[in-house]
Amino acid sequence: MRGLSLTARLGLLFAACTATVSLIAGVLFNRASEAHFIELDQQLLDSRLRAFRALVIDVDSPADLVPRLDDLQSELRLHPDLALRLEGHDSSYWFNSAEGLRAPGRDGLHDWQQDGTDYRVYSARLRPDDPDSPRLSLALDITHHQHFLERMQRLIWLTVGLSALATALLGAWAARSGLRPLHRMAEVAAGVSASSLTARLPDDQVPPELVELVRAINAMLARLDDAFQRLSAFSADIAHELRTPLSNLLTQTQVILSQDRATDEYREALHSNLEELQRLAQMVGDMLFLAKAEHGLLPARREPLELADELDALLDYFSPLAEDRQIAMSRSGDARFSADRSMLRRALSNLLDNALRFTPEGGRIEVNLTRDARSLQLTVANSGPDIPAELLPRLFDRFFRADPARREGREHAGLGLAITRSIVRAHGGDIRCESANGRTCFTLEFPTP
Repeated sequence: MRGLSLTARLGLLFAACTATVSLIAGVLFNRASEAHFIELDQQLLDSRLRAFRALVIDVDSPADLVPRLDDLQSELRLHPDLALRLEGHDSSYWFNSAEGLRAPGRDGLHDWQQDGTDYRVYSARLRPDDPDSPRLSLALDITHHQHFLERMQRLIWLTVGLSALATALLGAWAARSGLRPLHRMAEVAAGVSASSLTARLPDDQVPPELVELVRAINAMLARLDDAFQRLSAFSADIAHELRTPLSNLLTQTQVILSQDRATDEYREALHSNLEELQRLAQMVGDMLFLAKAEHGLLPARREPLELADELDALLDYFSPLAEDRQIAMSRSGDARFSADRSMLRRALSNLLDNALRFTPEGGRIEVNLTRDARSLQLTVANSGPDIPAELLPRLFDRFFRADPARREGREHAGLGLAITRSIVRAHGGDIRCESANGRTCFTLEFPTP
């Protein structure tokens, strides 16, 4: 069966089922026909036995039988397929209309075959209450019954074979017709490539059993299309981000090498190149981190952490920058959570750094911890201009900036929020952003055990 097509398998299965059902029906019909013939023969033999018994009921010897022979012969001529035998209680033959028939004279109805002829024999005492009574035996020729049953058996086998063959052919045709939507799906799938990921399978022309499969394939194509678009955008973004520092390095190096210069100038150029190289190294490291996160390869070494202490330490680290711009920072709430310390600090540092960059002088940054029976929530909110609602879903995309014309410092490549989301998801949580009424709030939500 492994090498057979699905159409062939279904055709053979239909044929096997039809042959089995036909065979069972044929056998049952054959048994019913045989039982019907036996019942008819039983009724006929019972009636004939009563008639012959009435003719010889008082016979006790062969001599008493002689005056009744003509009547017996007349009755037998009315039934040419019936043979009569009368024998004494000592099994001696008194009368036998079929001299060659030697069927056993046991009581009741039974079958007998002799010289290629089938008989149904019915034997009984002439006088049932007399143990020394003579015995009557009637033999009915049932050869025509047997021939009918044999023809019926041949017809059953022929019907089984033809029905199995017809069902196999019709089943194969039906299976091929039923699988036609799969062939169309295969044609569409074969035409899918990197340049045609927008193709979708129509779900209004397939049987109900295939609707879920079509929808699953369409959803898979949509995910592939989205992933490919994001990969293409990422490739374009990374090329754009790498082009500037590489161009700076190339230009500055060419200028320095264009003529002889003092040692201090060479040293200054090397320091400038070092800054660009560090920026490139940081960008490459961030992209590698994101690639590991997308493939579930972030090694999260969890340990119980007091989040209040971790946040206080970060707020102390950023406090000099906040004081320079007269930005007030505060923390409220307390919670205990198992997480990777270094990864969680990196995520929170990105959020606080982002808040400091976009909070105007004299503004405020608030960090809050809340916990209930189902989740732990950590919010980082800052005052400042609202982020347009249409840009909120893209804040966590790689290299995304709310204002592309604004380059918030050369050290920021637009990967911080993407890294933060990867770290949060690596811990089983999620992150979202809300911005309205001069307040932007990032909410980190983690499930609690």
